[in-house]
Amino acid sequence: MLDREYEKTCLPNGLTIVSEHLPNVRSVSVGVWVKSGTRRETRHNNGVAHFLEHMMFKGTGRKTPRQIVRSIETLGGNLNAFTTKEQTCYTVDVLDEHLSRALDVLGDILNRKSFEEPEVDKERKVILDEILMVEDTPEEMILDLFSEQMFPDHGLGLPILGTPRSLANLNRSELLNFYQQHYKHDNVLVVAAGNVHHDKLVKMCGRYFKMAPGSSEPEKFSKATIKSGEFVFEKPINQAHICLGVPSFEYNHPRRFEALLLNTILGGGMGSRLFQNIREKHGIAYGIYSFLDFYYDYGSFGVYLGTDKSNLKRSMKLLEREFDKLRRRPVPMKELEEAKSQLRGSLVLALESSSGRMHRLATIEMYTGVYRSIDEIIDSINSVSREALYDTTLELLNPEKFLTLKFVPKN
Repeated sequence: MLDREYEKTCLPNGLTIVSEHLPNVRSVSVGVWVKSGTRRETRHNNGVAHFLEHMMFKGTGRKTPRQIVRSIETLGGNLNAFTTKEQTCYTVDVLDEHLSRALDVLGDILNRKSFEEPEVDKERKVILDEILMVEDTPEEMILDLFSEQMFPDHGLGLPILGTPRSLANLNRSELLNFYQQHYKHDNVLVVAAGNVHHDKLVKMCGRYFKMAPGSSEPEKFSKATIKSGEFVFEKPINQAHICLGVPSFEYNHPRRFEALLLNTILGGGMGSRLFQNIREKHGIAYGIYSFLDFYYDYGSFGVYLGTDKSNLKRSMKLLEREFDKLRRRPVPMKELEEAKSQLRGSLVLALESSSGRMHRLATIEMYTGVYRSIDEIIDSINSVSREALYDTTLELLNPEKFLTLKFVPKN
């Protein structure tokens, strides 16, 4: 369908390079993906992966912070980065003729030797402001707390930004130690999609990326203790916020597509059951949706709703009513087919850009290491039966597994 040329190379030093050639575009999206994120952190150094992401743009031996950014922006390109629970990613989008410059910049910011203490202290204040901004946004804050409560005493439950307390622990030495542990060739993936030729890409990566060699030891993850129950928090807010959900499947689980379709039907868009019945029909919520997160060995599925405090009990009853409808009988075949069409469409549309292709390649390589074509993914979506979806619905909408958080205004 949209697949062109996928190639993969593992260099002797452990660096993995994946690319997809799209000859009908004039752009290239390239990303450097590092296996870091909160699940490699502790409460003591929580936020260090995200802190490092910030510090990578604070200047190198060759470029000032402004020169780093301008070296891409003056080409009409875009330089960005983000940190998740399991990765940190640095991306550049440029015209195909500027791929060498993009890799030069990415290599320069990642080939670190040290971090300047004054810059560390300055950036700590910036990130503290970022944390305070989240605390002023109840919707974001309750989602963070949902992860923390579901995965207590585990890296997946730690907030990506860290906490004011953990930030105080993150000095130059802590940053450098985390960098040396995780920014190694065998822990890094370089992915490119667009008008890129794989052999040239591999040669450029060998020239520009000079991080430390890695080890061949397989990565081991600790087990998480999953939490359930109901928790109510009083906050200085005007609106009530609800987040409830259950543990779900890991990224590579065979029932992943059933979970995606359930998410689509329940709260994945304006045509979903939650949006139509709670917001449109009853008019008691502006923000309402379901969400689904996949990790290496765990997942979570849940619902967020924001409403006036006077509608809190009614909102919970309406949510339970929608869950009960899905538990009582399988979804109608017409609704299932519409959900499949929606999921297929969103997948294909997301891959119309070189950036979308790059992100998909990286996710596949990070979580499975086995490439699957778009047609194979679509076949997996199409093959989901009503019975399989119903079985997954009963498992994920089990009230005994629910974790429910409520933010309520202080009296």
